[in-house]
Amino acid sequence: MPAIELLDNPIWNSLSPAHNNLAIGNGLARCYPPEIGPLSGLSEQTSAAYETLRTLAGPGGVQVLFLDKPPQPRSEWTLIRGGLLTQMIYAGPTTLRPPIADPSMRLLTPSDVPAMVELAKLTEPGPFRNRTHELGIFFGIFVDGQLVSMAGQRMRFPGFVEVSAVCTHPDARGRGHARTLMSSVMEKILRDGDTPFLHSFADNHAAIRVYEALGFTHRRHFHLAVLKNEA
Repeated sequence: MPAIELLDNPIWNSLSPAHNNLAIGNGLARCYPPEIGPLSGLSEQTSAAYETLRTLAGPGGVQVLFLDKPPQPRSEWTLIRGGLLTQMIYAGPTTLRPPIADPSMRLLTPSDVPAMVELAKLTEPGPFRNRTHELGIFFGIFVDGQLVSMAGQRMRFPGFVEVSAVCTHPDARGRGHARTLMSSVMEKILRDGDTPFLHSFADNHAAIRVYEALGFTHRRHFHLAVLKNEA
């Protein structure tokens, strides 16, 4: 059976073994390449782990952590954003009815990366850079040739895959695009024999209601730490 405890340090565990080929770091701190995103993990909050992460970040570098306890960065770090995250796990049926076909929806490809990055910059669903799409599949909805909504996959480890980058252009909200795209991503995860999970700001009640309607339930909280290396 998959070890659900892997969800308690998701970035760290995603970087080994599933994304081990992408991981930078060692047994104290690991991170993704900057072109994929600033997500990073610590084995635990120690001075040695923060120092390793600072070396990985480089001067002026920014790293994002999901922590059990409030961040305890050393003097070389500046906390530029915090907050409480909720982790949710899918608790619905093991098979989903295929989503209603939407002719404006398709699987996104590397040629769509500029549009994906532009939409993410506008809507801020979380870190999204030029190689983030390499972490898994992404679906998008287009209106008049413009990408207006997307959702895809990010972290993963045995038995679990994260639904991420769920975002919709402000002019296209209220049309059910997020539900349609998330259902497609979830259906693929479940078909592969894994369980979907996700993260959201704990005070984003509108998004959480959507996730609950799709079968997700709250599992636990994390402390977000967006840290900048000032050394």
